[in-house]
Amino acid sequence: MDQRPNHIGVIGGGAWGTALACLAGRAGAEVTLWAREPEVVESINRDRENVLFLPGIALEQAIEATGDIAEAMRADILLLVSPAQALREVCRSMASHLRPRTPIVICAKGLERGTNKLMTDVLVEVLPEAEPMVLSGPSFAADVARGLPTAVTLAARTHDDALAVARTLAGPTFRPYVAADLVGAQIGGAVKNVLAIACGIAEGRGLGESARASLMTRAFAELVRFGKTFGARAETLSGLSGLGDLMLTCSSQQSRNMSLGFALGRGQSVDDVLGSRRSVSEGVYTAGVVVALAAERDIDMPISRAVHDIVEGRITIDQAIEDLFNRPLKAETET
Repeated sequence: MDQRPNHIGVIGGGAWGTALACLAGRAGAEVTLWAREPEVVESINRDRENVLFLPGIALEQAIEATGDIAEAMRADILLLVSPAQALREVCRSMASHLRPRTPIVICAKGLERGTNKLMTDVLVEVLPEAEPMVLSGPSFAADVARGLPTAVTLAARTHDDALAVARTLAGPTFRPYVAADLVGAQIGGAVKNVLAIACGIAEGRGLGESARASLMTRAFAELVRFGKTFGARAETLSGLSGLGDLMLTCSSQQSRNMSLGFALGRGQSVDDVLGSRRSVSEGVYTAGVVVALAAERDIDMPISRAVHDIVEGRITIDQAIEDLFNRPLKAETET
């Protein structure tokens, strides 16, 4: 990767995949975007807009959409933007078309249900010849698509590999900071989705700004405890892909996870909220994995556990709040 690659493939035609395609086009690359939905392919190629997932935003002329994944796989770099729970299936469909050592940048945030694995572990298991990377950080699709200032973490096995891809995506309003901590970059993005549901519930319940600030602080303590146990670096967890992403996702209803929590706080059911959306709220699916891994490793994760219990219908919101405030008193830094 000594030269700047001029062809980027985007695997996934949702809001985030479309936004990243815009980003790559603005950076001067030829972009092929694969979408599962024929109406997305048609909308992008005919109208230069993803009406289904990112309406109202004009797309770069450099983007060509396709329903044939093999066409996108001819690219120099692949941005893998399928939902976390669909990532294994999508990787299988990519297998026969992948060139060895092609950088695959995972842009989904979650942990796989059933296996409890990180997205990079799933990728390497299905596509062992791929070069795994992770793009994560505080970034709403609409902001990136519109060219608003955004900074993220781009993690790879080595600094040089991360830097090569970062140079390809960087632009006047998009700044990727490189890292060699694949574990930390993934855990920050996955766990914050669960914790954002909790902040949304507090907002929807009208618990006040003080409660939300306290909840975000304690949520970050959970994220750090969890991440360090699995080998994440402290500086990664306190950086863009950890603290930065948590702050954004817990502060705005543009976040699918916070808005879901908000709806729960207002009395809606999980099924009703999910049934009314085409987009995925990854925190719902990741919560059970986080709680299971925390139990295996004896990690104290009371907020994540409360979210999981609420989502599964095992406990009411009022009971969860009462339980959290009746936990034994201890020092703030005590684990």
